[in-house]
Amino acid sequence: MSLVIRKIPIARPSLGEEEAEAGRRAILSGWITQGPEVAAFEEEFADYVGASHACAVSNCTTALHLALLALGVGPGDEVVTVSHSFIATANAVRHCGARPVFVDIDPRTYNIDTGLIESAITPRTRAILPVHQIGLPCDMASVLDVARRHGLPVVEDAACAIGSELRIDGRWERIGRPHGAVACFSFHPRKVLTTGEGGMITTHDPELDRKFRLLRQHGMSISDTARHVARAVVFEEYPILGFNYRMTDIQAAVGRVQLRRLPEMLARRIDLAERYSRALEEIPGLETHQIPPFARPNHQSYAVRVTSEFPLSRDELMQSLLEQGISTRRGVMNAHQEGAYADESMRRLPHSEAARDGVVFLPLYDSMSANDQLWVITALREAAEAPCRREATGTDGPRSWHPNS
Repeated sequence: MSLVIRKIPIARPSLGEEEAEAGRRAILSGWITQGPEVAAFEEEFADYVGASHACAVSNCTTALHLALLALGVGPGDEVVTVSHSFIATANAVRHCGARPVFVDIDPRTYNIDTGLIESAITPRTRAILPVHQIGLPCDMASVLDVARRHGLPVVEDAACAIGSELRIDGRWERIGRPHGAVACFSFHPRKVLTTGEGGMITTHDPELDRKFRLLRQHGMSISDTARHVARAVVFEEYPILGFNYRMTDIQAAVGRVQLRRLPEMLARRIDLAERYSRALEEIPGLETHQIPPFARPNHQSYAVRVTSEFPLSRDELMQSLLEQGISTRRGVMNAHQEGAYADESMRRLPHSEAARDGVVFLPLYDSMSANDQLWVITALREAAEAPCRREATGTDGPRSWHPNS
């Protein structure tokens, strides 16, 4: 008789009958690609975040790409951003022919160290690209102050930040308002709101929104929706070179249901995150990131730093949890340490590198049961009592054991 081990995933999308029925209606409508559901989703999303315009696209990578292109970023230009982010952030800059100029993070928040931005600006700089890492808002007041003094647009990578809030200019606003020129969101399954794949670009600038819509649909001068409802024959034109970065109506229909359910999903995540935080206060050697007073995160992920006080290395802790059926993920990657950015590999970003090698993400999703979370917390407490520790391993896997001194 085999022992059944509880399986706890790192994340689980919150999808149910409402989303299934919405997708079914979209399929049966006969309008599969970008159409009325996309238009409705855009309007509702813009209203939710407080933006004048929202443009739905195929994912956040394409959102970032279009945002930078629409702002005129091109070959020979530079964009100040972080290496400590999913590689799509840096890739979007490279796909424009520009160079990402990496600055380090604040080790307390894992967000961009705003004190380093100004020294990274050169005559070639065309934009600043901060990332609201794991849903925790950046210090946008400081980012915008530097941007205004240098006349630079700000593109917010808000891939993880749907529902997060920021206190700026004395009032609370949702991420995506946006505070810079543009904000870009992801609807990947690990995000709080998912459409399977998908993304959204928000802006207050009608001219930028017009460019996004041209670029996402091959540079076409008129949308499929407008052509189909026109009372006269309409011929499209292609004034610029564009891409196929469209969202389908099936995805948008699911997204509209998710957006309506977002408040309840966020409330559940807050409860789970607070429970983790209370428990971790009693476990030496495990530290959580700091939440500044200007930020209300959506808790898209829950990050824990494994310090030298803990008896296991980060990688050992991950293995220990895995053996108990608990899935985890390493800290956010660094682009400058990946082969695709070998030309940036000599750059030293100590806080980014320490975060990648020392941080672990714990399971967190709004359908997570209290018992499953208790299982994770209990496993962490038991790991804290381990008698020995291996050397730090980075990304190359475990090395040799040595006694805990």
